[in-house]
Amino acid sequence: MSSLKKFMGKIDRTKVRKAFDRGSCRYEETVIVQKLVIDSILSELSKLKPAIFPRRILDVGAGTGMLLRSLQRSYPEAFLAGLDLAPGMGIEAINSFQEEGKHLYVQGDAENLPFADGTFDLVISTSTYQWLSVLDQAFFEAKRVLAPGGIFLFALFGEGTLSELKSSYQRALCTENATGKDRTHHFFSQGEVLSALAQPGFSDLLVKNSREKEYYPDVAAFLQSLKGIGAGTTACMPEKGLGGRRIITKMMEFYQRDFLEEKGVPVSYEVIYGRVRKV
Repeated sequence: MSSLKKFMGKIDRTKVRKAFDRGSCRYEETVIVQKLVIDSILSELSKLKPAIFPRRILDVGAGTGMLLRSLQRSYPEAFLAGLDLAPGMGIEAINSFQEEGKHLYVQGDAENLPFADGTFDLVISTSTYQWLSVLDQAFFEAKRVLAPGGIFLFALFGEGTLSELKSSYQRALCTENATGKDRTHHFFSQGEVLSALAQPGFSDLLVKNSREKEYYPDVAAFLQSLKGIGAGTTACMPEKGLGGRRIITKMMEFYQRDFLEEKGVPVSYEVIYGRVRKV
C-alpha cells in the first residue's frame, strides 16, 4: 500500500452520500469550477480524436449527468454508463436526459465498480476522487474495467484547493488552543496522484495541474454554497457545540480580513488532470 494512507481523518461515506443527496437538486445551478473542469476534460478528449473513438464509456462520480450529456452529443452511438455514490444525483441525471440513447445509471462506489473486467473503452471522472481517503483501490478498479488499450481520463481537486479556508481555519484553531482538532479535508498532492497511478501499472502517464478561482460576496455566501452542493461536511468539519461555533466564527473573520479582494472573497482550487492508458 502506498503512502496515500497518510491522510487527515477517515472519510465517512454515509455522510458524504447523504450530503450530496441533499445537494443534488441545486448542484448544477451552484457549481462553477466543476463546470470549467468538465469543459477542460472534454477539450482533452477531443484532442484524442479520431485515434480514440470509444464505444463504451463509464463516468465515475457522474453526479447530475452534466458530463454524460456532453458525451452523448459527442459520441451518439456509444453506450454510456454513469455511477455515483449518491442516489439523489442519479435521479437528477436520469431526469436530465432528453435524448434517447444507450445509457445506464447506477448507484455505486468508485472503489468497487459493479462492472465486469474489460467492459469499457474509456473511463472518465471529474471532481470525484478527492472525496476518497486513498486513491489506490479506485485507480485499480478503473484499470480493471478498462479494455486493453482503453483510456482513463480524470480530474480531481488537489492540495491547493480551499487554501484560504484551510489557512483561516487553522488560525482560528490556534486562537482557541485547539490545533490538535483540525478536521479540514486532506486533498491529494500531484505526487500522491502519480504514486497511485503507478500502482496498477498504467502506461503513457500524463499528469498536470491548473489553478482556478471563484469569488463570493462574503465568506458566509461561500460556506452556504459549499453546504448547498453537499461539500460542506467534507471540506470543514468542526466540533459541534459552542466551541465549534466559536472557531467557525473566528475562521470567517480571518478569512474576510486576510483574503478579501476587489472582486470579493476568493476561493482557490487546484485541479489535477490525469490521462493514462491500459496496456
